[in-house]
Amino acid sequence: MKYTNLGATGLNVSRLCFGCMSFGDPSRGNHSWVLNEEQSKPFYRDAFEAGINFFDTSDFYSIGVSEEILGRAVREHSTREQTVIATKVGLDMELGPNGTGLSRKHILEGIDASLKRLGTDYVDLYYVHRLDGSTPMEETLDALDHAVRQGKVLYLGCSSTWAWQFVKMREFQKANNLARFSVMQNFYNLAYREEEREMIPYCQAEGVALVPWSPLARGFLAGNTPKQGEVSNRGQKDQLSSGYFGSSQDYKILARVESVAAKLGVKPAQVALAWVASKVDCPIIGTTKPHHLDDAIAGLELDLTPAQNKTLESAYAPKPVMGHA
Repeated sequence: MKYTNLGATGLNVSRLCFGCMSFGDPSRGNHSWVLNEEQSKPFYRDAFEAGINFFDTSDFYSIGVSEEILGRAVREHSTREQTVIATKVGLDMELGPNGTGLSRKHILEGIDASLKRLGTDYVDLYYVHRLDGSTPMEETLDALDHAVRQGKVLYLGCSSTWAWQFVKMREFQKANNLARFSVMQNFYNLAYREEEREMIPYCQAEGVALVPWSPLARGFLAGNTPKQGEVSNRGQKDQLSSGYFGSSQDYKILARVESVAAKLGVKPAQVALAWVASKVDCPIIGTTKPHHLDDAIAGLELDLTPAQNKTLESAYAPKPVMGHA
């Protein structure tokens, strides 16, 4: 496994971030396709054995069950000191007026609840999952800074916002000597590249790490589509997958991926992951089948030529912004 510093920080992480949304309780939350804890155990074992030390979860995933499973996996397979744990706050956790959002109350209660579920005293990286559109920016950023100063959070991150919002928040943090966002977890892959307009150049200029979600376009670029034969359980039930990808342009891009993969004698997923990995710090990979991790590791080792990159990229055309409101 290759390792890198996370953006301009001194935190050393594996070049693959292991996404934990796939593991939880199918009866809780919005992801009915997830694997339960017993089913998840071989995937965590393989991830740790492969040298992955960077794990991404959220309080929202199976309403906290994903955090609980990850915490137990860390204690079984590694040490807290050797593991980088990222979790998130901001999406619906329970019914009621304060069960969601980015108020000071919800953030400070949310980090305590996440730490309890994870079985740890701190998280390495704490993300704003999505902006809530109602809480004043100043309140949110002050609460996040408070969590850092308490020692409960080491680094801050933000996921999928408009670039102007992210810049405005970071400038406020700088001006007021608050802990800054060090990481952007955005939506980025060969079939969705709108982040190249503003967000990615800004992050690269500022030393903000790029840890994109869905580098395989919700499985579309790995063949998780009706045209590729049998659809996985997630492919059938993941509304984002069916809602985001499937246009004629998307299929043109998929055809390019498959063509390059065929010439190299590798899987399409490996080509799609290799392309993203060459552009960012650490793509987040999800696994629900044994070969998914092997494909991701192989993709990380694959070096595409400039000509191959041009082939992959030239079919893209602008599309509406997706992944956040």
